[in-house]
Amino acid sequence: MSQGNTQPSKVQTTGHVWDGDLQEYNNPLPNWWLWGFYLTIFFSVAYWLAYPAWPVGKGFTTGMATITYKNDKGVEKTTHWNTRALLMKDLQDAREFQKKYFDRVAAMPYDQIAKDPEMLNFVASAGKVLFADNCAACHMSGGQGKRGFAPSLVDDDWIYGGTYDKIQETITNGRHGIMPVKGGANLNDVEIDNLANYVLSLSGESMDAAKVKAGDELFHGKAACFSCHGADGKGNKDIGAANLTDKIWLWADVPGAGSADKQVEAVKAVIAAGLNKGVMPAWSGRLKADQIKLLTTYVHDVLGGGSKK
Repeated sequence: MSQGNTQPSKVQTTGHVWDGDLQEYNNPLPNWWLWGFYLTIFFSVAYWLAYPAWPVGKGFTTGMATITYKNDKGVEKTTHWNTRALLMKDLQDAREFQKKYFDRVAAMPYDQIAKDPEMLNFVASAGKVLFADNCAACHMSGGQGKRGFAPSLVDDDWIYGGTYDKIQETITNGRHGIMPVKGGANLNDVEIDNLANYVLSLSGESMDAAKVKAGDELFHGKAACFSCHGADGKGNKDIGAANLTDKIWLWADVPGAGSADKQVEAVKAVIAAGLNKGVMPAWSGRLKADQIKLLTTYVHDVLGGGSKK
C-alpha cells in the first residue's frame, strides 16, 4: 500500500540562505497582537499630551486636560488636571448630591420619609456618619447607651418621649434632668432603705414586705416621689421623670448588682445623692435644621428606638 505524496507546508523566509539550503524562517506576529501594540503606543502618547507626565527642570508637563471646581470660598477655579483638583471636584459633587437629599428630607414629613425606601437608605447612610460624629461619644456607636451616663436609643423606653417631635425637640434644645437629693436632712438611712425596697418592688423584684410597705408610704408621702414619678411610678415624660416599673435602669446598675442587697445599695445611692448629671447639650447651634431632622429620623426609624407615643 502506498502513501500519497505529502507536500510540506510553505512558510515565509527572510530570503537569507546559508550553505545552499539553510534558510531563515520568518514567523510574523498575529495582526491582532500588532494592532494591540500600536494602540498602546497611541494611548501612551495621548496620555502624555493630556495629563501631567514628564519632569521638566523643577516642574513638569501639565498636560492639556483641565478640571473645574469650587474652592473653599465658593469661587470657581479651572486648573490643569491633578489629583488634588480631582479630589476637590469629587467632594464638591458629593456635597451637591447630598444637598439634594437633605433638601428632600427637610421638605418631607417624617411619616413619608419612613415609607420611602430611597430616602430611608440615604438616612441610614448619612445618619450613621452624623451620629458617629456627634452622638456616639455618649450613646455609643450602635446607640446602645451606657448605664450611669447616657440612655439607650435602641429600645422603646424614652424619658422625654420617643415620637419624632420629641426626639427632634431633645436634639435641638438638649435636656437637663435633675432629681433632688433625698439624703441628709431629708431622709435618714432607714427611710432611704425602705424607699429603695419599694422602688425595686415596682419593677417586680421580690423585696422585704415590711420595708416595701414603709417605702410605699414614703413614696406617696414624706419623700414626695410621686410628684415627679407619678402615683403609679410610671414616670412623667413632660419633666423627664423615669418610669420605675419597666425594669429599665439608667442610673442605678440594678441588672449588674447581682444580689438583692447590692440592688438595694445601687438604688439607695441614687436616692440619697440625687441626680444632676443627666445633661444632653443642645445641638441647634452646632447642626443645621435638616441635619437635626435627619438624625431624628435615623434614631427613630434606623436605630429602631422611636415610638408613636
